[in-house]
Amino acid sequence: MFRTSLLACRLCLALALVLAGIAAAPVAQAAQPYPSRPITIIVGYSAGGANDILARIVADKMSSILKQSIIVENKPGVASIIGATYVAKAPADGYTLLMGASGPISFNPSLYKSLPYSPDKDLTPISLVGTFPLLLLTQASNPATATVPGLIEYSKAHPEAANYSASAASFQLITELFKNKTNSNFVYVPYKGSADSITAVARGDTAMTLVDSGPGLAAVNGGRVRALAVTSAERMPYLPDVPTMRELGLDLDVQLWSGLFAPANTPREVIATLQQAVQQAITAPEVKQRIAALSITPTSSAPDALAAQVTDEIALWKKVATEAGIQPN
Repeated sequence: MFRTSLLACRLCLALALVLAGIAAAPVAQAAQPYPSRPITIIVGYSAGGANDILARIVADKMSSILKQSIIVENKPGVASIIGATYVAKAPADGYTLLMGASGPISFNPSLYKSLPYSPDKDLTPISLVGTFPLLLLTQASNPATATVPGLIEYSKAHPEAANYSASAASFQLITELFKNKTNSNFVYVPYKGSADSITAVARGDTAMTLVDSGPGLAAVNGGRVRALAVTSAERMPYLPDVPTMRELGLDLDVQLWSGLFAPANTPREVIATLQQAVQQAITAPEVKQRIAALSITPTSSAPDALAAQVTDEIALWKKVATEAGIQPN
C-alpha cells in the first residue's frame, strides 16, 4: 500500500515536471535575445534600383551591428503593392521587414480604391533611412522657361504647350501640388521612367518635369536640361546655385524617402533594437558616403515621428488627388 502510494506520487511528480517543461519551452524560446536568426528585408522593386541598392548598403552594416545575417529579397510589381502586402501579412516577430519607399506607403492610398494592406495600420514604422528631393527641370535652350516665374508665365501665354512629363504617380501628385501652389495649369503627359521624362523636356516635347535627384542631377550636369528649383528645405550640396521652392516664395517642401517597416504588433523592444541599428548604420562614414553617391541623404527618425509623417502625407496626397480630379484605380 505504501509502495503503491509512493509510486503514484513519483509518477505525479514526473508528470508535473514534464508538463512544466512543455509549458516553459515557449517561454524559454521567446526569451532568446533578438535577433536569434537571419532577418529578411523585402524590397518592392527590382534589383539594381536606388531603393534596392539602399537596402543592401544599410542591411550590410546592420548585419554587423546586430551580429546576424540580413537577407535582401526583391518582390517587385504593381506599384510595390506585392512587397508591402507580403510584409504586412508576415509574422510580427521582427524577422520580415520592408524597405518601403514613400510610393507604396504615402501615395498608394490616394491612387487605389482598395489595397490589400493598410500602410498606417498593417505596418509599424521603424525609421527613415534616406530622403531625396525632386528637381524642377526645363529645357536648357528655352529662355522663356529659365526661371520659375518665367515658366509660370509661359504656361499662361502658351496653354497649348503647357504640359509636364511624369513617370510615376508620386511625381504626378507632387507636380499637381506645384500647380496648385503656383495657380498654373500644366497638363500631365505620362512616361515610363524618369529618364524618359527628362528626355521629353530636353527635346521640348514637354515644358517641365519634377524628377528624383539622381537622374535629374546627371541630366543637369550633362547640359541637356536646366534645374530651376529643388523641393527640399535646403539646397542640394551638388547644386548649390539652385534655390529651394521656399526661397522662391512657394510653400512647397516635399521629399521622397525610403524607410524601414515591420508588420503591425511587432514588439516594441524589437522595433527599438532595429531603430538603433538603422541609426548606427547610416551614420557610419563609409555608409554615408555610399548612400550620398546615390543622391540620397541618409536620414533616421524615431518610429513615432515616421508614423506621424505617414499619416500626414496620406491625408495630403488624398487631398491633392481629389482636387486634381485624379480617380483612384
